[in-house]
Amino acid sequence: MTEKELLSKLKTIITPYVQNQEGLIKLTEDTDFIKDLEINSANLVDVILDVEDEFDIEIDNDAMEKMLTVKASIEVIADKLAAK
Repeated sequence: MTEKELLSKLKTIITPYVQNQEGLIKLTEDTDFIKDLEINSANLVDVILDVEDEFDIEIDNDAMEKMLTVKASIEVIADKLAAK
């Protein structure tokens, strides 16, 4: 799966939780889920669970703590998919 495909799927997953629609429109690798998209920490857990379901992977606590930006999330997802 390419990085572009991962980004597209990730964007679909986070969309329902985003409070700042302008941030979603301007989504880049550097986008921070909490600061830029205003996703609260409880919803961030929902995002992680949705990512696990979508990609059929398991994200441990260490990886979860890193997933605060789009780029970090894509890296974690790619690493988990590569390890499957």
